[in-house]
Amino acid sequence: MQNNTDAGARAYNPVTLKLYDWWVLKISNQYAWRCPTDTVLLPHFKAHAGDNHLDIGVGTGYYLPHLPATVELSLMDLNASSLQAASAKAGHRVKDHLQHDVFKPLPQSWHDRFDSISLFYLLHCLPGSLNDKALAIDNIARALKTEGTLFGATILGEGVAHNAFGRKLMNVYNKKGIFSNRPDSAGLLKDVLTARFERVDVKIEGTVALFTASGRRD
Repeated sequence: MQNNTDAGARAYNPVTLKLYDWWVLKISNQYAWRCPTDTVLLPHFKAHAGDNHLDIGVGTGYYLPHLPATVELSLMDLNASSLQAASAKAGHRVKDHLQHDVFKPLPQSWHDRFDSISLFYLLHCLPGSLNDKALAIDNIARALKTEGTLFGATILGEGVAHNAFGRKLMNVYNKKGIFSNRPDSAGLLKDVLTARFERVDVKIEGTVALFTASGRRD
């Protein structure tokens, strides 16, 4: 398939980013996806971020200021507006940033570099099935140290019970190409991760899969 991440990335511009934290992190997470930001997603983020951390698909950078001041941060996103917003929120702790498409190999200088990498609400925005998105995971995994941890959260389309609000958003976002997640399931996510990591955990909260993966298979 032709991997085109532009549709998902275009959703984030200076105007929509001003509304992102309210609409996505407060309203949608609480009422559509039933996976609250403050009590579920934020603790998941804080629990798995290492000393040298890369955040991919940065949104507004909401989670970054909640990490300890000792954490060295790098950011990667296809969208320049998101990188700018997240960099401003994280401040001087951002050591590096990269505007990049995850379906393309990362620069060699970023390989084997990070203790942890987070993918929060990135996978459901990537085009194709989870098997197609595995190419992006392959590229991203190369940036981890051998025992580094990949973790994140993604909204599922299969195997979860969407409420009326969630179904409406799923229909709109998938039609516009902002989401591409109708066939995404927890089982398929676990299979894709297990093929690439020795230790994998996938938990469901509402319609969101919270995942961790470590012990990269080279």
